[in-house]
Amino acid sequence: MDIKVHHVDAKRMLDERGYEGTTIHNQNPAHLLEKAVRDRITESYYWKEQCFAINEATLCDRAVEMTYLGGTYGQQKPSPFLCLTLKLLQLLPDRDVVMEYLHQKDFKYLSALAAFYVRLTFEPVDVYKTLEPLLGDYRKLRRRNKEGGYFLTYIDQFVDDLLTKERVCGTSLRKLPARTLLEDLGSLEVRVSPLADEIDDIDCDEEGESADGRSAREGSEVEEVERVNGNRIRNRSEVEMDSGSD
Repeated sequence: MDIKVHHVDAKRMLDERGYEGTTIHNQNPAHLLEKAVRDRITESYYWKEQCFAINEATLCDRAVEMTYLGGTYGQQKPSPFLCLTLKLLQLLPDRDVVMEYLHQKDFKYLSALAAFYVRLTFEPVDVYKTLEPLLGDYRKLRRRNKEGGYFLTYIDQFVDDLLTKERVCGTSLRKLPARTLLEDLGSLEVRVSPLADEIDDIDCDEEGESADGRSAREGSEVEEVERVNGNRIRNRSEVEMDSGSD
């Protein structure tokens, strides 16, 4: 695997003028993050101390050390998660490397980082194909909100946010076409939920319970009719007997 080492002068990529490197979505990859966020990242201690002169391999070490994911918090301080995202946009690893990051099972925050990078850089069809399998990944994550507090989430929930929301971790995402539209165009196959069998079983159980309920109600109604008819017959007999006595 070829490992790309980042340029000593990171400003080469972040320079607003005359960028001539690899583009993503027809733009400088760094610009996939908003300028205000980029500025806060490059001015942060974490970026200067932990993101200097790292490559695709040593970036994994930084990702393994992460204990939460998030955007900016407090006084707009960027999280390590955002800093490493910008570093990935600077390194532009090969797709095989990104897939290794994404699908390894030992380091969940590395998987989350790779998922975020996929959402930023891949084309819509590839975003769906690459991220949807992670909707079955229930590993826990800690997420930090903009006030600085933490809350519990899961990889599947984080991926669902990436597929359905336009802003995640303080970052505006390119709008994804609706999945149904891509299905109609033949670009994607219809997705079958892994819960489909369980939902069918639940529906069958509910139908069975409904049928049992109907049978019980019908039986009760028959018994009530028979009871009423029996009372009527007895009352009629008593009336006839009284008339005979008279």
